[in-house]
Amino acid sequence: MELKTVRTRHVPVRYLEGGSGPDLVFLHGAGGVTAEDPFLGALARTHHVYAPLIPGYGDSEECPEIRDMLDFTLHGWDVVEALGLKDPILVGHSMGGMIAAEMAALAPNDVSRLALICPAGLWDDDHPITDLFSLMPYEMPQMLFHDVEAGAAMLTAGRDVEDPNFLQTYLVTNARQLGMAGRILFPIPERGLSQRLYRIKAKTVVVWGDSDRLIPPFYAHGFKKAITGAELVSIPEAGHMVILEKTGAVVEAVGRLG
Repeated sequence: MELKTVRTRHVPVRYLEGGSGPDLVFLHGAGGVTAEDPFLGALARTHHVYAPLIPGYGDSEECPEIRDMLDFTLHGWDVVEALGLKDPILVGHSMGGMIAAEMAALAPNDVSRLALICPAGLWDDDHPITDLFSLMPYEMPQMLFHDVEAGAAMLTAGRDVEDPNFLQTYLVTNARQLGMAGRILFPIPERGLSQRLYRIKAKTVVVWGDSDRLIPPFYAHGFKKAITGAELVSIPEAGHMVILEKTGAVVEAVGRLG
């Protein structure tokens, strides 16, 4: 995947691009995305993938003009337009799934294929979603992965998560990225999406890891019920980072969109 820049009205946007085939836009979660992401690599085997970084992530500029859910949604469409894309397959994971769903609800005639992977955006008091902003690095693997040990190895690449130098770097990076994500996820990831999902016309597949401890699989059924004709793909032995634990199964589910 190659890192490039495209400019919208408000900000230059960094994005990753690679592969060949039908155009596909991937919207990342609160943890961000890198050129080495194996899920992007797998998608790029069959699709022309564009993965924009949300402003404030990676080496991208921050954008104070993006303040609320509507701004995030319109920014997403601004990026699609700047890239010159028409009706790309729209895929979003976690926070990115929330944004993708909002984009499809706002402009239902501009999205014909939609994949939502463990998306945020719904809330039920009886099934609270874990407060991502309160977690320390060593707590992340158990919340994000079915296989906690393997997940920890993927997240840390062998580094000691309790080392002060690692913690300092982690906290500084996260302060910048989660400061942006917090505009739609904090204090709870609910901005009225449930009232708009009925507007989505796209052929939709909802993908969820059965062991998701961050956003419980309970919410998968909420998305399926609210989006007309949506298909639910439940993946066993996978947590919130199902895109890393069961990459092939998620790519296969996305492939059902054509």
